[in-house]
Amino acid sequence: MFCVPQMSQLSITNLRVSIGEQEIIRGLSLAIPKGEVHAIMGPNGSGKSTLAKVLAGHPDYKVTSGEILMDGENIMELAPDERARKGLFLAFQYPSEIPGVTIANFLRAAVQARMPEGEELEATDYYARLYEKMDLLEMDRSFTSRSVNEGFSGGEKKRNEILQLAMLEPKYAVLDETDSGLDIDALKVVAHGVNVMRGPGRGILVITHYQRLLDYIIPDHVHVMVQGRIVRSGGKELALELEEKGYESYEEVKTTAREPALA
Repeated sequence: MFCVPQMSQLSITNLRVSIGEQEIIRGLSLAIPKGEVHAIMGPNGSGKSTLAKVLAGHPDYKVTSGEILMDGENIMELAPDERARKGLFLAFQYPSEIPGVTIANFLRAAVQARMPEGEELEATDYYARLYEKMDLLEMDRSFTSRSVNEGFSGGEKKRNEILQLAMLEPKYAVLDETDSGLDIDALKVVAHGVNVMRGPGRGILVITHYQRLLDYIIPDHVHVMVQGRIVRSGGKELALELEEKGYESYEEVKTTAREPALA
């Protein structure tokens, strides 16, 4: 098993998660060091989105064992907002609408919440940075006056998620099926925004069904998730293999499968 120091990485060890009596994640272990992009692929019902929500601290899921460390710190007992302020970001598969709250005000409040106590965000600097990120994502300036995700197309919602990522500059970003509902042009723009955010100070986890996203966001490592566990890990070529052969052979893997190699 490949191991890296627990500092400067998002480390998940022997995680087990249930909803009611149903166990969804069954002893999952994974390490995402800063500076790397990891992709998780798997069939519907394998627990991919559950993993994303648990990392973010969703209260509907019960963690029965295991630990989640961010840069060596246990975040299991932290509320979702505390995890976010410490540098964990989740781009939702189905972003929520927030009527009456403009994107500009929403992002300004989010950026302000991450600043040291007593320090105020300068409006001129904020808008200059906001417009810079919007230009990167080919978003019209009028977008800032719209209510968050209200009446947005699928592509607009996903661009807004990546705009949040760009503005907040987290230590770790979890992208839950960011390619869902995107046409090829929107996919390229969103992928470009993610690629710009790559760097030695940030770890990224991309969760997806399909290989097509990984044509544009090329991962350092790919993991196959089936029945709540990582059953195989490899390089970017593993995504191409999955595109060609599908998940059928992996779906036959029992919960007694070998422990994953954390490539």
